[in-house]
Amino acid sequence: MHTVRRRQLIAGLLVVPLFSGLLSGCFAARNGSSSSGSADGARLKVALAFPPSENFSPYGADATLLSRLGVTEGLTELDANGTAVPALAASWKKESDRSWLFTLREAEFQDGTRVTPSAVANALEHAGEAEPVTAALSGVKLMAKPVGGDQVRITTDDPDPALPLRLTSPGLAVLSPKAYGKGERERKGREVSPVGTATGPFELTKTTGATAATLERFDDYWGGRAQASGIDAKFIADGTARTNALRTHDVDIAEAVPVSQAASLDKGSARETATARTTSLQLNTRSGAFKDPGLRAAARKAIDTSALAKDVYEGHADPGEGVFGPALTWAEGKRGKPAGRAEAKRPGGTPITIGTYDNRPELPEVAQVLKQQLQKAGFKVQLEVRESSRIEGDALAGKFDAFVGARNTMLDTGDPVSVLASDYTCDGSYNLAQLCDKKVDAAVRKAEDTADIGKRQDAAAAAETAILGTDAVVPLVHQRIITGVGSSVKGVLLDPYERTLVGAGTRR
Repeated sequence: MHTVRRRQLIAGLLVVPLFSGLLSGCFAARNGSSSSGSADGARLKVALAFPPSENFSPYGADATLLSRLGVTEGLTELDANGTAVPALAASWKKESDRSWLFTLREAEFQDGTRVTPSAVANALEHAGEAEPVTAALSGVKLMAKPVGGDQVRITTDDPDPALPLRLTSPGLAVLSPKAYGKGERERKGREVSPVGTATGPFELTKTTGATAATLERFDDYWGGRAQASGIDAKFIADGTARTNALRTHDVDIAEAVPVSQAASLDKGSARETATARTTSLQLNTRSGAFKDPGLRAAARKAIDTSALAKDVYEGHADPGEGVFGPALTWAEGKRGKPAGRAEAKRPGGTPITIGTYDNRPELPEVAQVLKQQLQKAGFKVQLEVRESSRIEGDALAGKFDAFVGARNTMLDTGDPVSVLASDYTCDGSYNLAQLCDKKVDAAVRKAEDTADIGKRQDAAAAAETAILGTDAVVPLVHQRIITGVGSSVKGVLLDPYERTLVGAGTRR
């Protein structure tokens, strides 16, 4: 394996920033400080809340696991202000409404091959053909072609002013050609292997089903040699068990510590981060009780979100106001008052089933409180709680009347309009509410077609207002997450977008 020559990032690169100022505060740079030439560091032991459900495919929920463990990267990444900044692409420029030219940095895949324009184009082509479509490409068709020795031209069928933001998605990670087979299953993204084929500071080398993964340092990482020699990751769905593992020093880092467990950690070990994550009640508008907009209105009116923030989240959350919470500072001043809502009907003992998952331990508690509030309003409520990988498919298939879920609205693309398209339009790939409303689709399309930053935010807020007007979703709380960090650990990446956790500078 040859050593990659590393370019330094030159000031004044052709970077097109979008949505600067989305978030207040800041978090560490994605890979921490460079540690080229450092001595072998200790291995890191990390407990993650969500086990892999798709064999570490980069095209579904597992994509975030890979990015949080420092395995995969895309052409761009998000900075603290929600702006697209260089990753595998050193710079880019907009050629037209439908064409962008990206210049690659010198980098190497973990299998020893170069990151070339043809390899990047091949990776994006596979992402575009994946079934189901990766969330970042919901409603978008793009084509990538190599240009010369270090450039890739990406074109879209329709104007896409948010393309650099879209390419930050963990679902658009660039893997080497060896990751993709030649058969039909591989072409559709069902058997894409990130093992030894990514570009990040850590290389995935071994997995033990859905319980553990082993990662080794990638010494030829373009951003500098990682300070930790490797990572031993455990997937522990139970929040109390994750916290206990940190408390007994079985792990160095534990993500998503339950609020009920935060006080039990040593002083300084519970790190709270404001996020773009909103916990919501999604109401099934296609079938069952909540096909009736009057009953959806009744459910909304029955819910006291301030009680959830104060009691269930013990003050580590804010009452729900919309799809976008206070972490996205632009949203508060632009949000309108929903109009045209249906009149609430008397539930009259209408039976409903609410589903949720227990990987985030607050969610079953939220569901229990909702059950009490909705029963007081006249609904007859049954709860169904499972592990996330065992319930999400049924939720997407509309098998529940309602579903309690936590969603980071900036996770998939970094573009607030994109999450509205994927979650609330007729063709949306993550439409838990089964919503199909002409006015909502029109509002989202208008936002998608708007390039100016301020006007795009205005259009996103207008689309959010249209969605709230259908009562398809009841925003419950806007979350802050607690990460458990051992006293000897430095350089953990506390990311409001929840895409990163461990980087080249993370060590103990």
